[in-house]
Amino acid sequence: MVQRGNNRLPCFLDDRDRLRYLQLLRDALHRSGCALHAYVLMDNHVHLLLTPPTVQATGRLMQRLGRHYVALFNGRHGRTGTLWEGRYKACLIDSEDHLLRCYRYIELNPVRAAITDDPARYRWSSCLANLGLRPHSALQPHPSFLALGSDTATRANAYRALLDAALTPEDLAAIRATLQQQRALGTSAFQAMVQAKTQRFAGVRPAHRPRKSAATGDK
Repeated sequence: MVQRGNNRLPCFLDDRDRLRYLQLLRDALHRSGCALHAYVLMDNHVHLLLTPPTVQATGRLMQRLGRHYVALFNGRHGRTGTLWEGRYKACLIDSEDHLLRCYRYIELNPVRAAITDDPARYRWSSCLANLGLRPHSALQPHPSFLALGSDTATRANAYRALLDAALTPEDLAAIRATLQQQRALGTSAFQAMVQAKTQRFAGVRPAHRPRKSAATGDK
């Protein structure tokens, strides 16, 4: 899932903000029962990869986290009003094939933003922990991540190799479109299963082409 600052403005102004957010996230995880697999805190948005125990758990986590963080942020920085750009956006993920791509999508965010050329050098993500370089009690490895190897070192080496192999433009586009439209990320069979269970369209709809202008003849 992703939650952005209002008007793409910063939601973290310094490291104290980021530390406080992570503390509140840890509490919200405990209270909601959600399992956190990966995260990144960027200046104006947050990505979280979660497994909720119930359909409502993610909403409860984000509501509690957002409410408490905004109050502290506003009080500390002498501001009022909303901080987030509406409700968070989330999508379901096919764990068999696409989940590790989402791990990489999240933890490679600082690389795509040209903040660093090595995701392990970015302090405000789960990358160091998932590479076995830093303990992190709030993280719970997903079974698909554990399947990378029989021990921590083997998994770390396998995951490091995945991080070194950049996501394809097609993977990036699929993740972004699915998240933006809040659909199901996975195979057509997975999307059909989600659609049958939820009675809601689960695939990504193509972007609408702009209409031709009769006055200018634009195409």
